[in-house]
Amino acid sequence: MSVTKADVEAALERVALPDGKSLVAHDMIRALTVDGSVVRFVIEAPSAEVAQAMGPLRDAAEKAVADLPGVTRASVALTAHGPAPKPKAPPSLKIGGHPKPQERPTKPAGVKSIIAIGSGKGGVGKSTVSSNLAVALAKAGKRVGLLDADIYGPSQPRMMGINKRPASPDGKTIIPLQAHGVTLMSIGFMMEEGKAVVWRGPMLMGALQQMLGQVQWGELDVLLVDLPPGTGDVQLTLCTKTELAGAIVVSTPQDVALIDARKALDMFGTLKTPVLGLIENMAMFVCPDCGSQHEIFGQGGVKAEADKMGVPLLGALPIDLETRIAGDMGTPIAAGEGAMAEAYGEIAQGLIARGIV
Repeated sequence: MSVTKADVEAALERVALPDGKSLVAHDMIRALTVDGSVVRFVIEAPSAEVAQAMGPLRDAAEKAVADLPGVTRASVALTAHGPAPKPKAPPSLKIGGHPKPQERPTKPAGVKSIIAIGSGKGGVGKSTVSSNLAVALAKAGKRVGLLDADIYGPSQPRMMGINKRPASPDGKTIIPLQAHGVTLMSIGFMMEEGKAVVWRGPMLMGALQQMLGQVQWGELDVLLVDLPPGTGDVQLTLCTKTELAGAIVVSTPQDVALIDARKALDMFGTLKTPVLGLIENMAMFVCPDCGSQHEIFGQGGVKAEADKMGVPLLGALPIDLETRIAGDMGTPIAAGEGAMAEAYGEIAQGLIARGIV
């Protein structure tokens, strides 16, 4: 016995919606075809929202037709009249604004220690040291975060080779990014590249508070904070509002750099932040052709300052072309192999051996 369209429509008359009317009465049946023992049709809902709730009704219609004598297969599609609803826009996430009051210094949950990496002046390679030290510590098995707090000149997105906007499920919580085994957050992710940040002090303080408190840093052994040069609002906010394990100061050996490095050291002392050690950057230049060593910026200035203060010299790093190229290409030199990677690895191991990290 062959089935007819009338037989199918009669079966669908028995499939009712919650208001008691059938699919046929609601004029929801489209493209009904009978090909021998195979029946195909479409149920068209008035909207996508209604269609989402009509799954059980579609199943009931398919069963009613499949149970007809002479039907071997019933194929039913559920669709909606008109366009599907537009997806919700992601929550708006804004960085900056006045800071919220804090009763006491805090640190993100799950972060064991926070170390600030500062310098008295720009151009001494503080950000290069920060990114490579973070990668070296991660290679040594530590769970490492890196916060680029250089609000006016964020460089970690370029140096770590990642530049996309972090996600936010609710417009408040910030999901950090990952690169080279390091959990990373930077104001540079939130701004268009090349666009200047023109903020007064309170907005800087608010941004730093957000990047520390609203970022889901997870479980970290250490969070390195790459500070801007100088002794301004960001440094003051970090040292007074955050539970810091201490600070590392980066300087070149030349007298001009050491003058400003001493100011940074004095600032950390004034703010009761322990100085964990000094790193001498651009300590020497090794000629790639003849292997001779040249102290372009002087010799031993940072070590002498460390001895004077009674703090360790954590390492002395040479000027190195490959380090600069690696930073510009977004893969820190410490992520690979070679003399410079070993130099950063030694600094990382020194921090671990002293119990600093």
